[in-house]
Amino acid sequence: MVQKMLQLLHKEWSGLHQAAFLLAGASLISQLLGLVRDRLLASTFGAGTQLDIYYTAFRVPDLIYVTIASFVSITVLIPFVVKANHNHNRETVRQFLNGIFTVFTVVMIVTVAILWLLMPHLVFILAPGFDMNSAKELVFISRILLLSPLFLGISNLLGGVTQSFHKFFAYTVSPIAYNLGIVIGIIFFQPYLGLSGIAWGVVLGAIFHLIIQIPTIIGVGLLPRPTVIIPWREIRLMVMTSLPRTITLATYQLSMAALVALGSLLISGAISIFNLAQNLQTVPMMIIGLSYAVAAFPTLTRHFSAGETEAFRNKMIITARHIAFWSMPAIVFIIVLRAHIVRVVLGGGAFDWTDTRLTAAALAIFVLSAAAQGLVQLFVRGYYATSNTLKPLVINIFCSILIVAGAWGLVAVFKLWPVTLLFIEQVFRVADVPGSIVLALPLAFSIGTIINALLFIMVFEKDFGGLIKPLTRTILEATTASVLGGLVTYGLLFFGSPIFELKTLVGVFLQALITGLAGIVIWVVVLIVLKNEEFLDSLTAVRVKFMPKPAIVTEQEEL
Repeated sequence: MVQKMLQLLHKEWSGLHQAAFLLAGASLISQLLGLVRDRLLASTFGAGTQLDIYYTAFRVPDLIYVTIASFVSITVLIPFVVKANHNHNRETVRQFLNGIFTVFTVVMIVTVAILWLLMPHLVFILAPGFDMNSAKELVFISRILLLSPLFLGISNLLGGVTQSFHKFFAYTVSPIAYNLGIVIGIIFFQPYLGLSGIAWGVVLGAIFHLIIQIPTIIGVGLLPRPTVIIPWREIRLMVMTSLPRTITLATYQLSMAALVALGSLLISGAISIFNLAQNLQTVPMMIIGLSYAVAAFPTLTRHFSAGETEAFRNKMIITARHIAFWSMPAIVFIIVLRAHIVRVVLGGGAFDWTDTRLTAAALAIFVLSAAAQGLVQLFVRGYYATSNTLKPLVINIFCSILIVAGAWGLVAVFKLWPVTLLFIEQVFRVADVPGSIVLALPLAFSIGTIINALLFIMVFEKDFGGLIKPLTRTILEATTASVLGGLVTYGLLFFGSPIFELKTLVGVFLQALITGLAGIVIWVVVLIVLKNEEFLDSLTAVRVKFMPKPAIVTEQEEL
């Protein structure tokens, strides 16, 4: 068993689809474990003040993580490692990693210490709507969570190295280990320590995230060590390269912090509903968009570094089409089955029917931008592969500001002209649910993210060309098949309700499963009739990976 695990840790995954499927499969497991985590949280606390405190406590640690750990992130590190390794200069890579590891660790420890001291002054910016008792608890929980960016940052440093050598397994398993630590905190620590027990579970998960990377990094012989010999020139070059990305990520985190601050001024539980719905809608983005973007990134870097612009462009187009293709059915089926999904995943315990309906509406609004989120992930990595970090910086900053301004603007409009909120309530069937103004947060997020993706498409078309026509065709075919499948699912939900016992979790799950599978069958049939290229390519990739093949079949897509 141990030997098989070590073989997986050291195995290379060189095909785009195969690596993407590996990442998607592991991401699915991680996301399912994350859903277990969210169900435990929701059933224990409900959408209320305690869960609001928990989610708000992540704001400062997340900001540290993206502003410091992003300097040693996978996206920035891989081009450096790939280039040095391509020149067969392993010792240079080792010295560079030792220097990065030392500088990062020192800077992170100093930053955490400073923010630990400043935390009591920051909470009233993070959550201006909290009372004094909630603010005091927020300080305590935030201070514990400040430990997690250190371990996660080092883990991502190691992950960047292992991905450069196409060893994806440890990278894919680490998020599973992270969520496992949080679940342990909820089940075993929380009954005795309350919210702080869950925070310590987060820290434990971050430690797990790091430990799982170590065997693979030892296997490639590049385990970093503290050093006094710092390659300042290379580090300065990497910092300057990653600075635009760091600013972009920091801007996004600040925008999320602004939405959370706004949520604290709306209703108790607004932050919880926002985060729980966002976590649910993240599942398709992680499984589809991020998996393809991460799998394609090393190959995109290698193509552009070698001057193979046409190959780079084609790889970007193919990956974008697959992200859009798989995202469309996810969008349609999640919207149709949103109430079932929330009831199955989160419903129960302290999470009541009002919480369920508001979260389901927020989920439907969030998921409208699922394809856009995946495409943004791809375009950011694509431009980083070209060492062009300015364009993602400008586009993402603009859209982050747009999201924040849109949220505050929508709240003002909903309060000033209630009929506008009534329209949203009618569309998502929450007209009789108090607190529906919270839907302004996911609505602003989705609008801003869709605009973000459209801007990237326009810029890429101008720079490289050839994207809009094939991407449009893919979206039209995928949308047609998905809508037809969604209509079948909706019809079966409407007419088949008497068959299922919808007052039980099993009944709700079975109805969603059976009607969803029927819709998927229609989706597949329509794609076959349309001879959809992405669907056929994916079937071929699965056969190549899992079916016996003749010895002459040796050619695979490179990652």
